[in-house]
Amino acid sequence: MALSEALDVSLRLVRAQLALAKRFDNSLSGLHGVSLADFTMLLRLSQAPGGRMRRVDLAETLGLTASGVTRGLAPLERIGLVTREADARDGRVAHAALTETGRERLADMLATAERVAADLFAEPAWRNEDIGRLSALLTQLGGAGLR
Repeated sequence: MALSEALDVSLRLVRAQLALAKRFDNSLSGLHGVSLADFTMLLRLSQAPGGRMRRVDLAETLGLTASGVTRGLAPLERIGLVTREADARDGRVAHAALTETGRERLADMLATAERVAADLFAEPAWRNEDIGRLSALLTQLGGAGLR
């Protein structure tokens, strides 16, 4: 039974995503004690105005449930990278905010992630135009980058 080209490329994309996530996870956890999911959460917070976001907005941005974000933020709060802030106007609303320690540690994590990405897409295997084309194709599939 032959696989359709669409199914074959879909499965290749899933395997590639798993391999990428594993490489990032290994580097980030080994050097910084955080997962790729933790890093992504911290990075999104750093890009928000004032380094803080409503938890429900963070969940939507990351494609997670509100309870998933709460579970993900808990260990980051325990180690002092993130803090919980109540909304001044509405006590029912909670914000997640990067701490100063969180900002400092994120800078180190970002350097590690940049090195992993540079290794993954190093020349001569990858040219800048190849990377740009891949980015466009992933965007067409619904992938959202960090910019």
